[in-house]
Amino acid sequence: MAGYVVVGSQWGDEGKGKIVDLLGTHMDMVVRFQGGNNAGHTVVVNGQTVILHLLPSGIMNENALCIIGPGVVVNPFVLLEEIRSLQEKGFSCSNVRISDRAHLLMPYHKYIDALEEADAGAGKIGTTKNGIGPCYADKYNRIGLRVCDLKDWDVFQEKLRVILAKKNRQIVKLYDGKPFDYEEMLDQFKAIRPMILPMIIDAVDKVNKALDEGKNVLFEGAQANMLDINYGTYPYVTSSSPTAAGVCEGAGVSPKKLGRIIGIAKAYSTRVGEGPFVTELNDETGEQLRKTGNEYGATTGRPRRCGWLDLPVVRQAVIINGMTDLAITKIDILSGYDTLPVCVGYEINGKVYDTVPASISDYEKAVPVYKNFKGWKEDISNVRRYEDLPRECRDYVEFIQDYCGVRICLVSTGPDRESNIILNPLI
Repeated sequence: MAGYVVVGSQWGDEGKGKIVDLLGTHMDMVVRFQGGNNAGHTVVVNGQTVILHLLPSGIMNENALCIIGPGVVVNPFVLLEEIRSLQEKGFSCSNVRISDRAHLLMPYHKYIDALEEADAGAGKIGTTKNGIGPCYADKYNRIGLRVCDLKDWDVFQEKLRVILAKKNRQIVKLYDGKPFDYEEMLDQFKAIRPMILPMIIDAVDKVNKALDEGKNVLFEGAQANMLDINYGTYPYVTSSSPTAAGVCEGAGVSPKKLGRIIGIAKAYSTRVGEGPFVTELNDETGEQLRKTGNEYGATTGRPRRCGWLDLPVVRQAVIINGMTDLAITKIDILSGYDTLPVCVGYEINGKVYDTVPASISDYEKAVPVYKNFKGWKEDISNVRRYEDLPRECRDYVEFIQDYCGVRICLVSTGPDRESNIILNPLI
């Protein structure tokens, strides 16, 4: 099968962008299938760091068609700014296409997101305030604007008139906010419309034809399994499904066309925003992990919460996604510790579980059950062969493989595209 999927196995920020970029050099097509500009994928090529929010990480390969799929919510202003920024760095971006079925993330979505978070007070979700949730809510309430609506200006004008009147009532009555001006918003979209129209395609047809022709197609999601709307730490989750199953719904392809599902797991755990985090380290060790790993949100700049590796979380992702492979990233950040605890279960009300609880109240009570591994002192950032890793590091990697029941295909030893140890060929 020619369909490849890359998914996060924790709370996001596992390094999916790097792996997608690495795979993307061999791809004919890279498809983003869900989420919006609430995620940041960091790619380092020849020492140059690029942070992507909407564009697929395969954008570095000019020979690959990069498609923003039907399941994505697209802020067109952010997209155009991202393209402009990349063009200034010397990247073409002529290979970018947008599904006609993708939903438009509007200025009022972003405003309402911020108003709702402020109104929630202590009960806030911890969103990026980029409007992702309100846009998906409109999609499922059947009052969303789609990319295809831009093709018929009369249709777009009328739909916007009706929807904006509803949104302004919500903004004023519920939150005492400032309403949007219809003509001003219309002018904003009229100005960018000529730049968006040439990128619009029937992505479902294009992607399926590529797969049927045996071309290599890579599907890239944002966030990760523990932020999935169904299987994450609800309600502290995203508004879509970043799982392998989300590919089928978000890109319009059959599961029979997905041949290889590659999960990404950071060698320790991080989380951004609110919600339970069993292995979190609120001490000097957590701060050290944050500084050494540069754990700050690529989208928001917020410091990430850091903790030891939580394997029940990773194993749940392996099961739900049907992962064929697991890539381990940022193992180099763990050099220098005498002992490396790994969470292998949770103690809740005196009983030990090795599965992730659905109930947030149960999860918040959970105490991590650790298995301790001997650390290593060597700098492994330049290691490119598995046998050259310290024995303690190999023990750590092999335990992850055994516990999760999936083969390790790659161990990343640094941020650059070439800083990898390949255990099983990716292509």
